[in-house]
Amino acid sequence: MKTSREAGFFLDVQKMTRPLLYTYRRCPYAMRARMALIVSGVAFDAYEISLRDKPQAMLSASPKGTVPVLVLHGGKVIEESLLIMRWAFEQQAPNAVRFSALTPDDQALITLNDGEFKHQLDRYKYPERYIASEREMHRDQAASGLLLRIEQRLLSQTYLGGAHAGAVDLAIFPFVRQFRAVDEAWFDAQTFPATQKWLQGWLQSELFDQCMKKIPTNQCAVFLY
Repeated sequence: MKTSREAGFFLDVQKMTRPLLYTYRRCPYAMRARMALIVSGVAFDAYEISLRDKPQAMLSASPKGTVPVLVLHGGKVIEESLLIMRWAFEQQAPNAVRFSALTPDDQALITLNDGEFKHQLDRYKYPERYIASEREMHRDQAASGLLLRIEQRLLSQTYLGGAHAGAVDLAIFPFVRQFRAVDEAWFDAQTFPATQKWLQGWLQSELFDQCMKKIPTNQCAVFLY
């Protein structure tokens, strides 16, 4: 991975040689987009934004102002993390083929993650923004919702995707990681042994290590495979 301060090089979309991903290291949406691009073997430029000073080029490409945003050669913009994942898997890299399949149950699990679980996670992680006295209630509801579903699935298979990791694992792992990080001691004390093992496997994986390489703020890094 190489970094560059040449902030202007990615503004001319006709001269781009690689897709450009606007990202933020700790954002779970951006994290799953990076993981999908990496596992697919897609070479890309990753620009680490500052949340307080978002680059105008990103805002021009995607006025919503949130990451991830993927800009392709010619100016096509993909603004949603799941769509970025899909695009990455469609590049037909041999290592990505098994990640592309999503069953209806997988889709339902991702919908639960991105909807109800994310709602509870935000209120658990940021009690100062919501009602602090309800923090533990949201934590428990998150655990009895998505985490229980994950545990039940992982009791009979190694990954959420089955015998091998799939798109559903990449889509959900960053959010479970964020949930645990709020109070690791509490999470590790819960009776979700299969989920805890699954999570630790991802945290210790080479893919996660590559995904979390630090990029200086307002700089670009080149991911080549």
